Amino acid sequence: MQVLVTIYFWDNPRSFVSDIDLKENDQVIVALDQTMEMGTVKSTKNESREKPHGKVVRLATERDKKKFTDFEDKKKEYLNFCRESSKNLELDMKFIDAGMSLDGKQITFAFSADSRIDFRELVKILSSKFKKLIKMQQVGSRDEARKIGGYGICGRELCCKKFGGNMQSITTEMARVQQVAHRGAERISGLCGRLMCCLSYEAEQYKEALKGMPELHSTVNTNKGKGVVIELNAVLQEIKVKMENGEYVSFKKEDIK
Repeated sequence: MQVLVTIYFWDNPRSFVSDIDLKENDQVIVALDQTMEMGTVKSTKNESREKPHGKVVRLATERDKKKFTDFEDKKKEYLNFCRESSKNLELDMKFIDAGMSLDGKQITFAFSADSRIDFRELVKILSSKFKKLIKMQQVGSRDEARKIGGYGICGRELCCKKFGGNMQSITTEMARVQQVAHRGAERISGLCGRLMCCLSYEAEQYKEALKGMPELHSTVNTNKGKGVVIELNAVLQEIKVKMENGEYVSFKKEDIK
């Protein structure tokens, strides 16, 4: 029976089809479009809706693991040459990681950049130097943060690094329902410059708690007269209203008409 599993390579989770009985932390060989690579099983209960990236071929052998280790020992050398060559060509690229196919014929360099880059000349230089097929893979700022790691403003390890898994899309709507959007992008963004992952953790609970509550800045009727909603407290189920006489009063949700 085929199942979807989550495989990590380069610290990035990807969905793969497997008809092999696997458990977490198994090292496996996966078939991609043109190559085969080694990865680590992080979850055998993949609930992602994304299209599988390939298929699990088999469990990794000791020979496979040695090939992987040998490349890891040389990775710094490959990355240093790549970075120096990119600098000489004045390419605005930040190289994060590199990986080699199991057969040793292809090296993939992962990089981040603020815009599209014409790296054809760089690929020629690297191909000539390493005598291998060279592939460039541009990754986003969140993938970069996950790879490098670090600590957020909460003082804890970055969520993308600590918890792994497929990274959920974080939206401004999540910030809005938790009433933190007004704080400004710089205060609700992580080290990657994108909205913080933790905004997704309680977004659904806040949406549920806000049901039946009036919109911010809407006019409501209370037992003390009319007023404008200036604050919603989803946790306490309270609405703060500025009355027509300028007084600020907090009401329970059921007291608002």
